[in-house]
Amino acid sequence: MATLKSSGVCFRESTLQFPRPNRSDNYKRRYVKWRSPQAAVIPNFHLPMRSLEVKNRTSAEDIKSLRLITAIKTPYLPDGRFDLEAYDDLVNMQIQNGAEGVIVGGTTGEGQLMSWDEHIMLIGHTVNCFGGSIKVIGNTGSNSTREAIHATEQGFAVGMHAALHINPYYGKTSREGLVSHFDSVLPMGPTIIYNVPSRTGQDIPPLVINTVAQSSNLAGVKECVGNDRIEQYTDNGIVVWSGNDDQCHDARWSHGATGVISVTSNLIPGLMRELMFGGKNPSLNAKLLPLIEWLFQEPNPIGLNTALAQLWVVRPVFRLPYVPLPLAKRVEFVNLVNEIGRENFVGKKDVQVLDDDDFILVGRY
Repeated sequence: MATLKSSGVCFRESTLQFPRPNRSDNYKRRYVKWRSPQAAVIPNFHLPMRSLEVKNRTSAEDIKSLRLITAIKTPYLPDGRFDLEAYDDLVNMQIQNGAEGVIVGGTTGEGQLMSWDEHIMLIGHTVNCFGGSIKVIGNTGSNSTREAIHATEQGFAVGMHAALHINPYYGKTSREGLVSHFDSVLPMGPTIIYNVPSRTGQDIPPLVINTVAQSSNLAGVKECVGNDRIEQYTDNGIVVWSGNDDQCHDARWSHGATGVISVTSNLIPGLMRELMFGGKNPSLNAKLLPLIEWLFQEPNPIGLNTALAQLWVVRPVFRLPYVPLPLAKRVEFVNLVNEIGRENFVGKKDVQVLDDDDFILVGRY
């Protein structure tokens, strides 16, 4: 007991003593100019989650040569799940008609309505079934850098040939933030950066692209601002694909674009290939413009989903919030098909005007 008591006394007597603040120190701190901390960005100390196997691996140079890339549609079963049989038919028709690449789970493919499990599964399925015949470019971009990193690691792990990355939307960032965002995903593999201010609310300025272009993994830019911007990049040796179907002919033959990442090629892949490979063809371009204008009268992919359903190559199933075009517009599409020629469109059945009751709208899936 004596030992215990003495120990207690020793503890109390050895209580830590903290120095009292000096008033002059407070004064100095109060009036010293504030300086920004230098360690604002945590160094990337994570090892990349990637494989060195080369079965499907490709280089950015291989991606740079692609002229016709289709932003492929994702079809659905009546309960809203993926219709993989219809999807496989769509991809096969792209391959047979000369498309060189597909964007999986992009805006056209409704990646914004997918869970990440669905997203990565569809990328892996596409690689597994078609990776030897067409380049598979997975849309693994996000407005969250953390999500973009994780999805891109998974996409390359399941074999995609390249990634498509958008700039952070809604919760927009600064130019320095854009560079940091893209620098976080570029080391993983070939990458296409997608600039579409009408959707993101923010333009990716040339200064950002010129900065990240120092990475050997930057395959190029999908540019929707216009042909003047495209020419600005191509004059500096940066590969660009037009993201606007109505401008892609001039972009390709007059402004230096490598090709197009197209929505319209879901419907007429052969004619879009001719537009990208066959030299200047203003008459063909003029022939296709009414169809392209029809496709984009409402936000994509509303027009495309309506058209493919009336061509009987996908079920007339819409994941909300997308709904079909109204009856008058559906009639217009049938007339456009007849003018251009049914043989130029995907599928083999006759085009037909669908009634409102033919469509299925799914809110839970």
